Amino acid sequence: MDSTIDWPWHGEMPGAFAAALLLALLLAHFRPVDRATVWRTLALATFGALLALAALLAVRAGRAGLGTGLERAAALLIGVGLIRLAGLALFRLALPALRLELPRILEDVAVVAGYALWLLVALSLVGVELSGLVATSAVITAVLAFAMQDTLGNVLGGLALHLDDSLAIGDWLRVDDVSGQVVQIQWRFTALRTRSGEKVVIPNAQLMKAKFFVIGRRDRGGAGQRRAIEFDVDVAVKPARVIAALEEAMAAAEVANVARDAPASCVAMGFGPGSVRYALRYWLIDPAIDDPTDSAVREHVLATLQRQGWRLAVPDRTVHLVQEDQAWREAAWQRELARRLAALSQVPLFAGLDDDERQRIAGRLVPAPFARGDVMTRQGAAAHWLYLIASGDADVYWEAPDGERRLLTRLCAGSVFGEMGLMTGAPRSATVVAAGDVECYRLDKAGFEDVLHARPALAEAMAHVLSERQQHNEALREELRRSHGDAGAPPQHAAILRRIREFFGLG
Repeated sequence: MDSTIDWPWHGEMPGAFAAALLLALLLAHFRPVDRATVWRTLALATFGALLALAALLAVRAGRAGLGTGLERAAALLIGVGLIRLAGLALFRLALPALRLELPRILEDVAVVAGYALWLLVALSLVGVELSGLVATSAVITAVLAFAMQDTLGNVLGGLALHLDDSLAIGDWLRVDDVSGQVVQIQWRFTALRTRSGEKVVIPNAQLMKAKFFVIGRRDRGGAGQRRAIEFDVDVAVKPARVIAALEEAMAAAEVANVARDAPASCVAMGFGPGSVRYALRYWLIDPAIDDPTDSAVREHVLATLQRQGWRLAVPDRTVHLVQEDQAWREAAWQRELARRLAALSQVPLFAGLDDDERQRIAGRLVPAPFARGDVMTRQGAAAHWLYLIASGDADVYWEAPDGERRLLTRLCAGSVFGEMGLMTGAPRSATVVAAGDVECYRLDKAGFEDVLHARPALAEAMAHVLSERQQHNEALREELRRSHGDAGAPPQHAAILRRIREFFGLG
């Protein structure tokens, strides 16, 4: 460039532009996500280079004053572009390569400081006396700082939040009565996205002054927030039994969004009129779906209490206008008995029973509800009951020795499972999990023993049914057994009959 232009930096501009171009190409290659910013910054530097070329042409045309002005503008633009690209290269390429991930706001601070320094250098190069400028600007700065103290508080608050790692994008935050996921942390504000889809903007200065709760860290994984489901049970039920039953049920259940590595706990919280208040505490994984998860846990609590025969203790303010006399209770029992007999009539295992025998078994059935995800029986466990599904579906899984679980079949209303354990005492051969809300009836050995002793010939017919059922189940598991090297032959009819006779003491 012509040396007659009175601008001390004109000789370095080609090298500065070349450096900016090189940094832009490197960033575009290694940081595709930042290409839009890189190309815009390079366009600014390129515009500065074009101004430098125009300055050269102006000088050669005898317009030295115009050329000097254009070159100063060109130097300023190229310098700004080079500082921006250098900041991108340092904070988004070099430092991450050294495993140093610094907050983005530090990059902004460094780049703005670079702009300010370059402006002072540029002013110094054109002859501006900086000492007088600094003295004057100090007064102006004090006035501006007083007028913009709220804005400055927000900016400094945003910087502090980044530096001390109080918050990160993706964290779940609760401030006063607002909770949501952090989606932005800017100079002035932090933005939350609530569960209702609203975007809430909170000034950073407010976060620095007030108390806030981080209820779920994006980088923590596993358990996030502990939740509590409260309920009341009649005081006649021992608290130890309630606590043990709920903790055991939750440990076995598979509830979506409930942490498995942090077991749920049940505690007695206090006493009410004729009741004990409990809280089932579990760990929530994703705070975004807290209410649906609470609802699913309540289903398991209710199903567990009902299986145990315990009722929730709730204040009863209903005025009963129907007199529950003996006739009313008898009618209700007959309706329930009809439902049980209808369910028993669909079970091939009980096809050989007469009406009186079915009535006796129906009277021994115990309601056993399950919620979605409840483990109804577990493979290898001791068998105590036969289950009859009145409504709902359940999935049957075979678990290999290495822990892998394969789906065998799905049971629907009218199906039974656990009959081999009831009739022979054999351990559970598969794991059954409730696919949804399931209404079951449960029958234990004692409920069937009287019928078999009264008519031992039934054992023969039932052994035949069990043998066919066992062969069907073995056919489903055969391929899985071979793939895991677990050979085994299905029990035969005679072997099953012998085990039935031994188990029930039929001689």
